[in-house]
Amino acid sequence: MADAFEVLRADHAAVEQMLAALETSPGYSAGAGSTVLAARREVAQRLVIDSSKHEAAEEQYFWPTVREQLPGGAELADQAIAQEQAAREKLALLDKLDADNDEFDQLIAEFIPAARAHIQFEETRVWPRLREVLSAAQARELGERLSKARERAPTRPDPRTPAVAGRGQSG
Repeated sequence: MADAFEVLRADHAAVEQMLAALETSPGYSAGAGSTVLAARREVAQRLVIDSSKHEAAEEQYFWPTVREQLPGGAELADQAIAQEQAAREKLALLDKLDADNDEFDQLIAEFIPAARAHIQFEETRVWPRLREVLSAAQARELGERLSKARERAPTRPDPRTPAVAGRGQSG
């Protein structure tokens, strides 16, 4: 079984691929044709689904573990959850738009740097510290919990439902 960092890294890599696809393809305002717009919409839908599942799993297991295991973990978790809430709001809007809408392009342009900053925050500020305190067995158990939670997580963001930062189980 993959450990928590491997599970989350795989999710991040998939998101990075989607961000790159959206970033490098022309949008509606750049005169993209219907085929490109349909492909952008498909990538955006996959981004909404995958991000929703990823964030739900993190909020259920990963951030509570960070809170419990790290000095200053509550502040790290709060910062990350605030980033995730902002992303959830943008994804909820994006989910309702067609790719032939200027607002779709605007939301993508706003989401991409925010998503990359969030990934960097997790991978450079949180993961190294958590790796130091979790045993290999704990990291694998957390990875298993994250994987299972992701499988049953919602596929759409609900920006009206704030994250419950201090709840959930950790491992």
